[in-house]
Amino acid sequence: MSKTELNEDQRTILKALYNLAEPSGCKAIGDASQLNWRSVMGKMRGLSSKGLVESPEKGKYVISEKGVKVIS
Repeated sequence: MSKTELNEDQRTILKALYNLAEPSGCKAIGDASQLNWRSVMGKMRGLSSKGLVESPEKGKYVISEKGVKVIS
């Protein structure tokens, strides 16, 4: 999988983050994406390493500009 290839869950997480108005934790992201929060937590590190999400504070995430471009 290349750096910008995403599976369905990763794309769903990014779309949920895009729609959330503030930095959010895995539980809120899970609720917004209809995925289990543990599944979200497991995927956040990979999304972060690809530069698709940022963490402005511990345990909270926002979609990065790169992430927005990938789902656009």
